[in-house]
Amino acid sequence: MLVALGFLMVAVFMFLIMSKRATPVVGLIAVPVAFGIAAGAGLGIGDMITDGIKALAPTAALLFFAIIFFGIMIDVGLFDPLVKLILRLVRNDPMRLVVGTAVLAMVVSLDGDGSTTFIIVTSALLPLYMKLKVSPVVLTVVAGLANGAMNIVPWGGPTVRAAAALGISPSDVFVPMIPSLVGGLLVVLLFAVQLGYSERRRIGTLELTDERLLVSAGSGLRRSVTGSGSGSGSGGNGDAPRTGGGSGDAGSDDGQGFVDGLDPQRPTLRPKLLWFNALVTVALLVVLVMDVLPIPVLFMVAASIALTVNFPRVKEQQEAITRHSSSIVSVVAMVFAAAVLTGVFQGTGMVEAMAQWLLEIIPASLGPHLAVITGILSLPFTFFMSNDAFYFGIMPVLAETAATYGIEPVEMARASITGQTFHMQSPLVPAILLLVTLAGVPLADHHKKVLWRAALVSLSMLVIGVVLGQIPW
Repeated sequence: MLVALGFLMVAVFMFLIMSKRATPVVGLIAVPVAFGIAAGAGLGIGDMITDGIKALAPTAALLFFAIIFFGIMIDVGLFDPLVKLILRLVRNDPMRLVVGTAVLAMVVSLDGDGSTTFIIVTSALLPLYMKLKVSPVVLTVVAGLANGAMNIVPWGGPTVRAAAALGISPSDVFVPMIPSLVGGLLVVLLFAVQLGYSERRRIGTLELTDERLLVSAGSGLRRSVTGSGSGSGSGGNGDAPRTGGGSGDAGSDDGQGFVDGLDPQRPTLRPKLLWFNALVTVALLVVLVMDVLPIPVLFMVAASIALTVNFPRVKEQQEAITRHSSSIVSVVAMVFAAAVLTGVFQGTGMVEAMAQWLLEIIPASLGPHLAVITGILSLPFTFFMSNDAFYFGIMPVLAETAATYGIEPVEMARASITGQTFHMQSPLVPAILLLVTLAGVPLADHHKKVLWRAALVSLSMLVIGVVLGQIPW
C-alpha cells in the first residue's frame, strides 16, 4: 500500500506541476499532506514536517542571502565593466562576438537567475548581432548553453533541490563537481568558437558605424518585458526583471531603452567601490571552493558586508533587499514547502517501500551503475518535467534504491545535476522562453541548434565526474 501511495503521490504532484494546475509551493504542501494522512500519519504528520523544516533551514538561508549578495553586485555595477569590455573587444568580428556572448552569460549567471542573465546578455549584445548580421539564433544557443552549465551553482536551484530532497549539504554536492563545471564551460566555449567561426565564414567582417553601441552597454534593446515567470535558473527561479523603454525593434540604432541592471545612470551604481566589491566577490568564491565554512554562513557574512559598505543608510539597505524580494520569496518558499514532501516521504516510510520495490525489479547487473544511469536519465526527465517534479518526486526513490548498492545520496545528487544544460532548453522553463522572445528567435530554430550541443555538454560533465571519482561508475 505504501508503494502504491508513494508512486501515486509523485504522479499527482508531477501532474499538478506540469499541467500548471498548482504552483510548486502549493503542490509540495497540499499533495504530501493529503497522502500522508491517507497513509495513516495522523497528527504525527506535524512532527514529520517539522523535522523536514529543520533539515532544510540552512538551504533556505543559503538561497536568501545568495540572491541578496549577487543582486547587490549587479545593482552596484560590478559586472558593467565586463559588459563594456566585451562590447569593445568584439568590434566587427562575429567570432569574438559569439565567444564574448558565452563569457558574459557565464559571468552574469553567477547570480543564479536565468531571466536576469538572458535580459542582460540580450540587451547588451543583440544590437551588435543586428549590426554585424550575425544570426540571433547563435546568441540564444550560446547564452542558453552557458547559463545551463552554470545552473548547477548551489544558489541557482537544482543543486539546492537535489540536496533538499536527499537531506544533504549543497556544498557537498557542488564543490566536488567544480571540475565538471569547468569542463562543461570549456565545451560551451568550444561550441561558441565553432558557431562564431561559421558566422565569420558566412558574413565576413563588417565595419560598425554607430560607436554608441560600444560605449553604453544595454542601449539598443527597446523591447519592453512586462511579463514575469519562474524558471530554473541558473536557472534559477524568479521573476523576470523589467526593462525600461518603449516598444520598438531590437537593434534600433537610436534605442535608448535600458535593462535595469545595465542602465549607466541608475542610482545604485557605486563606481568608487568597484574594486572592493570585486575583492569581496572573489574572496567569497575562493572560500566557498575551499569549503572551510558552511555556504549559508559565507553568504550571510558577504551579504551583510555588501549591504553595509554599498548602502550605509538603513533606508537604502531596506530598498536593496526589497528590489530582490520577489525572487527571495518564491525560492525560499519553495524550499520550506519541499520540507513537507521530504518529511512525509521519510516519516511515513513511503520512500523505503518504493526503493525496495524498485530494487526487486531492477536487474542486479545495473544496480551498481545507478548513479551514471541517473545522470543519463536526468536529461530527458528534466526536459519533459520540472526540476521540482524530478528532484522531489523521483530522486528520493532512486537514491534510496542506490543506497542498497553502496552508492551515497550525495553521489546520486551529483549525477542528477549534470543534465541541467539540457534541462534549461526545455519549453517548461520560462527563462528560455524569455530568451528566444527577446532575441526574436522561434523556439523550434533554437532547439534545432541547441539540443544536441546541450546533450554533449551535460554528458561531458557526467563523464568528467565519473573519471575523477565524484560519481561512481
